[in-house]
Amino acid sequence: MNEALLEVKINRLRAVIAEKKSLLVAFSGGVDSSVVSKVAAEVLGGRSLAATIDSPTLPRRELAIARRLAKEIGIRHCIVQAPDLDPELLRNSCDRCYFCKQGDLALLRKAARQEECEAIAFGVTATDHQEHRPGLRALAEARVFLPLLQAGISKNEMRFIAEKLALSNHGLPSTTCLSSRIPYGQAITLQKLAQVEAAESFLYKEGLSQVRVRHYGNTARIEVFPNEIGTLVFIRHKLIPRLKSLGFSYVTVDMEGYRSGSMDEALPGKEKEGNRGRT
Repeated sequence: MNEALLEVKINRLRAVIAEKKSLLVAFSGGVDSSVVSKVAAEVLGGRSLAATIDSPTLPRRELAIARRLAKEIGIRHCIVQAPDLDPELLRNSCDRCYFCKQGDLALLRKAARQEECEAIAFGVTATDHQEHRPGLRALAEARVFLPLLQAGISKNEMRFIAEKLALSNHGLPSTTCLSSRIPYGQAITLQKLAQVEAAESFLYKEGLSQVRVRHYGNTARIEVFPNEIGTLVFIRHKLIPRLKSLGFSYVTVDMEGYRSGSMDEALPGKEKEGNRGRT
């Protein structure tokens, strides 16, 4: 990666953020929002705020990571408690992320007003924008501030920039909400979300670096990196009883391994194209 180009883009990011009098960053604790929060804290100081939305779709593990990263970055951090899940989200159409993001925006606008923040920023990269995801459509309609996009920073450049900014999560795998583990068209319930979170928590504690437990009713389909599939076989004597105790009758392993957007692979044509890369 071209070091000089990365420095140019970091400076461009600083410049676009510096144009804001105050800023609330939608903060998941992932690499993208961490970079925005880091630069906002550097440029705006106490006029910046990271806000994490806490809902049943957010794993406790990721909430703990967000708390730790915000402290590491040195930015003010607030937890915004989400109300009951929106019926459109629970219905789980292929536009689920659109309705979810609309709900997030309403909560963050309220928090921004309370904290007297001029703008709300999301960690959307230039590469993300090109994919026309449903959630991004909601952000575009709301005309929120997308500093990474304005700075021309791509997804491939993000981890290098995060490393240059000395963020400890620069090498961590990407994360998504728990609802992305349930196939489109199958209703999302609190029970299903709890099953998925408990199953993934078990696997992370067993040392797996990236985990998705896809919920197909009484069947769990596990995705890990291809080089870690052997680990699942090695711990099967613990894995199977644990997942069966959570309510799964069958435990399967996706031999293709983890890949972003695997739940979108069953979508036809245009729907698949419009939703890729989300899960």
